[in-house]
Amino acid sequence: MESFKSFVVLTLLFLVHQISAGCSDVPCAPRFYNESSVCVCNSTYCDTITRVTNFESGTFATYTSSKEGKRFYKQINNIQCRDPSVRDDDENVYLLDPKVRYQKIEGFGGAVTDSAGMNLKSLPLAAQRKLVKSYFGGNGIEYNMIRLPIASTDFSTRIYSYDDYRNDTDLDNFKLAKEDYEYKIPFIQRAKDVATDDIHIVAASWSPPSWMKTKDSMAAGGSVKEKFFQDYADYHCKFAEAYKKNGIDIWAMSTSNEPTSPLLKTPFQSTLWYVPDMGAFISKHLGPKLRKCSAEGIKLLTIDDQRGLIPLFSVMFGLAPEAIDYVDGFALHSYLNKITSPSMSTLLLKQFPDKFALVTEYCAGSSPSAIPKVDLGSWSRAKDYIEDILENLNSNFVGWVDWNLCLNRQGGPTWVGNYVDSPIIVDAKKKEFYKQPMFYAMGHFSKFLPRGSQRIQITAGSDNQCGKCVKDPSKEYIAFMTPEDTIVVIIYNDGEAHEATLRVGTCDVIAQLDANSITTIEIPTTQDDGNMECKVLLD
Repeated sequence: MESFKSFVVLTLLFLVHQISAGCSDVPCAPRFYNESSVCVCNSTYCDTITRVTNFESGTFATYTSSKEGKRFYKQINNIQCRDPSVRDDDENVYLLDPKVRYQKIEGFGGAVTDSAGMNLKSLPLAAQRKLVKSYFGGNGIEYNMIRLPIASTDFSTRIYSYDDYRNDTDLDNFKLAKEDYEYKIPFIQRAKDVATDDIHIVAASWSPPSWMKTKDSMAAGGSVKEKFFQDYADYHCKFAEAYKKNGIDIWAMSTSNEPTSPLLKTPFQSTLWYVPDMGAFISKHLGPKLRKCSAEGIKLLTIDDQRGLIPLFSVMFGLAPEAIDYVDGFALHSYLNKITSPSMSTLLLKQFPDKFALVTEYCAGSSPSAIPKVDLGSWSRAKDYIEDILENLNSNFVGWVDWNLCLNRQGGPTWVGNYVDSPIIVDAKKKEFYKQPMFYAMGHFSKFLPRGSQRIQITAGSDNQCGKCVKDPSKEYIAFMTPEDTIVVIIYNDGEAHEATLRVGTCDVIAQLDANSITTIEIPTTQDDGNMECKVLLD
């Protein structure tokens, strides 16, 4: 009965889409759960979203997703001339100054793990295409970054490296695994085929081959033996060269995934790095090797761990100052951001203004107390995504990369039972997949902030959206100027529905903010510097 109802709903939605004049978007096929809903996709149906590109004079666009069930609900409204009766410090007024600019966006994306590739491949071919297009296509949320594990992780079904031949210091037996050829490489190639921009790939190793470690295992910690530092650096280069031979360029590599995680007794693949050793590895081995690698132009990222550990890594730069010369940016994870201050990363970027910061991993459901691991329709998990992305972008980060692109109903597969949630959940038995609220949370940023978008100044009225209750503005709103010379404002409303007035130049843009919603507002400008003249826009 449930499958029949789903079929009827999908059919009706498809027919509505076909006969709706002027509508180019396929609507969500909702399935409701406790908190909110997912959008159901299969081989014949999947919702889409197109971004307005040709604005009629004097108009702007809004896109809303809400706990109630809206998903990229699109509206076109008229820009108004500035209302002098509305004060700048009035509640719900946002002042935009496009002349004050900050960092430029590099991108948004997720990780192509073995598990993600397995789940994609478990679907019928037509559904696979819709999943890839949902993430990377022009009618999807237009991801332009991918995180790529070097060999196996906890989200593999087995432990493996690319050279399990003991003491093979020349790496003569280095070769990619079957998982690369069956899952990861095909996923990435298909993403590249439909993407609207170049996909920047960030690679990271969880562990070297076991014979390089103090503990003869890739799992549960252990460090790299100093005598194998150069071999491990060569291992990274060989990985990049192998992927390049398969038509995939590596944009950046990190020094190691979560180098402190073995201290937490993590049972899966990991490598413990002490600060002096990491400094030596970067400055004498990995940094120089990547600059000489035939897979040219690879950026080097370091930390790749929780932001609360930034002070520890700052010590590394003091002990090995030459290491920082090889570093292009800082990779940070967001798992403990609720208990650590964003000022840590802000100070780091002030200390090294020629470097950039990028979130390279986060997922919902990772905490031991997070039950269920996969929570279909969870709006609270979407809220966590929204607030963390806003906070990091407001702290000058250049992008935000999610963990697994898709998982199964259990939150895997994972050889160690480390089940978590994902923005897309695959049900292979039903031959369908579900776009979670987290998917749309990501899309409100990735879809509308193309590479090169630059953050601009936005300030709110004295009482902000919630009257006398003053929240953290870094988790509520943000504004950018895009390469297309449009202003994009993203506002998260955790309260009741109300209107917001965006004030720029001589214009007021009045947008309706639904209760418990995220709204992306795109406003065309008439000049390269972002100045807006209402009389011109209304001509």
